Amino acid sequence: MKELDFDTYLKDFDYQERLDMKIQMPELFELYAKGEAQVIDIRFNEEYSAWNIGFGDHIPLNELPDRLNEIDKTKTIVTMCPHYDRAEIARLFLKLKGYQARYLTDGMLGVVNYLRGDQARDYMAKIKG
Repeated sequence: MKELDFDTYLKDFDYQERLDMKIQMPELFELYAKGEAQVIDIRFNEEYSAWNIGFGDHIPLNELPDRLNEIDKTKTIVTMCPHYDRAEIARLFLKLKGYQARYLTDGMLGVVNYLRGDQARDYMAKIKG
């Protein structure tokens, strides 16, 4: 796990990194079901208390620097928030710390919409084996 400074990251930023920094729900669900991704909900505590999606870990964005020990260095880290703005901040922070990190482009609101009814049942059966 090699840390980067922001200047180096920006100088090396290219079209591939632009693609690699994002993840959409189908790929996220596939990686998570295989145990290859750690999902982190980076919303504030009050937001999480009001509602959550039932999987992944909760580490608020402002607590992330002090809770890196809770993040699995061997997995792809997927950050998420309702849309994606804070998730991208968390992803960039983790990337600079040397983690393989991506942000969920669909946001948690997209996950809630996607995992309804039969889709939720089928997906939960898949990840529970």
